[in-house]
Amino acid sequence: MASIHLRTPVPGPRSRELMQRRDNAVARGIFHATPVFAARAEGAMVEDVDGNRFIDLAGGIGCNNVGHRAEPVLRAIREQADRLLHTCFSVAPYEGYVRLSERLNQLTPGKFPKKTMLLNSGAEAVENAVKIARAYTKRPAVICFEDAFHGRTLLALSLTSKTTPYKLGFAPFVNEVYRIPYAYCYRCAFGLKYPSCGLACAQHLEDVFRRTVSAGSVAAVIAEPVLGEGGFMAPPLDYFSRLVEICKRHGIIFIADEVQTGIARTGTLFACEQYHIEPDLLISAKSLGGGLPIAAITGQAEIMDAPGVGGLGGTFIGNPVSCEAALAVLDMVERENLCGRARQLGQCFVERARRWQERFPVIGTIHGLGAMRAIELVRPGTLEPAIEETKQVGRFCYEHGVITISAGTYGNVIRLLMPLVISDEQFEEALGVLEASLQSVCGSSAKCSLPKNAVHA
Repeated sequence: MASIHLRTPVPGPRSRELMQRRDNAVARGIFHATPVFAARAEGAMVEDVDGNRFIDLAGGIGCNNVGHRAEPVLRAIREQADRLLHTCFSVAPYEGYVRLSERLNQLTPGKFPKKTMLLNSGAEAVENAVKIARAYTKRPAVICFEDAFHGRTLLALSLTSKTTPYKLGFAPFVNEVYRIPYAYCYRCAFGLKYPSCGLACAQHLEDVFRRTVSAGSVAAVIAEPVLGEGGFMAPPLDYFSRLVEICKRHGIIFIADEVQTGIARTGTLFACEQYHIEPDLLISAKSLGGGLPIAAITGQAEIMDAPGVGGLGGTFIGNPVSCEAALAVLDMVERENLCGRARQLGQCFVERARRWQERFPVIGTIHGLGAMRAIELVRPGTLEPAIEETKQVGRFCYEHGVITISAGTYGNVIRLLMPLVISDEQFEEALGVLEASLQSVCGSSAKCSLPKNAVHA
């Protein structure tokens, strides 16, 4: 039975009415990937205010790995809400914060003693991770990467690469931030090919120490194991081991930003596990809360303890309800083997996307790791980003019952962050709509008909 059900054209009349109200009441700078106003959601499905049902391939930008309204998470939320909503951990602490910290200390990569700090968001965690690294090393500088995204608060935005729209009009930014090329093999900054390149992009870090900033001034290198907003590029498997080795040689803290890659998305609980590295500090967020806001920094105990008492904190960090939700999420990931499910979904997508690549010349390459997957769209026969075509694909998809989001510095990447609890039937149905959108954009002579369910009922 089809999961997609469209009662009205998309957007429907109620969504259009709400969008008009939104335009009058909400700040202009907030962007929407779709014009669809959600009313309810369950698993991998979203229903809008007009009664249209969509398959969700966006997952709240990677926040719903365990699905919308997962029952174990809801149960934990209800039980905690009946006991306690807020006291502030810095005033009257509570056990849930401690239990979640103990759990993350156990689960994150690294066989050394660890400690954890809980926060509200990925950006807040990024800011505090840099503070901790600076306190420990007594150094000011931070090195980040081209095409990276680390958040929208001032320091996090300084680390974020994409200028428009994220940084436009918000200067000046934090100083002592230095940016180097990422291992974006499809568009290599050095014009080389892997593996004959010898990982020039990683080795370039040593050149930066000679030409741009002294290694003795660098507190931390921060990197996403797989780029998120930057386009889902997954480096070669030996890339991060080279980077971490260089950092260790110079006493530099390596921070892994696993805000989007974490909590089973890439096929392991954390992507670092697949790169066989043990970061000094690891940031998790998004799907950790199962739909509620929470983030964490977990790292070497000695480093985490560098700031003095009172140097770290926040009114709502590690909210008791969010802590219980996160513990339920981690239980669910283990119990339902969502890491294995991520690998299965990723393999299914790659096999399908490779066939698309043969038929649709707009697909330049396939990115990602596990169930964190994407296709990069280009003008056929070139590396020129197919920006307008990417917008057309997104519009076609939501008009036919599938929610997608784009990514990439050039805005030409279609990324998949579907809930890992999506059924095989729902995933196949959604990919059918995505395939039809590519044919619509390409005008390909290859036969591809829109799934029967993706039409107005």
